[in-house]
Amino acid sequence: MAKKIAVLGDRESVLGYRTLGFVCRCASDAESAERELKALAKEDFAVIYITEQLACLIPDTIAGYKDCPLPAIILIPGKEGSLGIGMKGVHDAVERAVGADILG
Repeated sequence: MAKKIAVLGDRESVLGYRTLGFVCRCASDAESAERELKALAKEDFAVIYITEQLACLIPDTIAGYKDCPLPAIILIPGKEGSLGIGMKGVHDAVERAVGADILG
């Protein structure tokens, strides 16, 4: 069975992803973001993209999925632009995997 991909964030940031076939869920506060993320994780999504702005509101919830193979939670810039959190996460993951800072 094919795995699904979802995008979670504010309405303006996520609706464009629908044209790519992704499931889009909107949230505007920590409570709705946490509820939507947990629901998506239970619905067998392989990848959940979440805007950095929304991720800042629920860091502990996202951290709870850090060591789980699925879903992969990937931070993306929202309509306000990048906060640099997503790239820092990629940098930290590569450093953990390789054992050295190879990205500079």
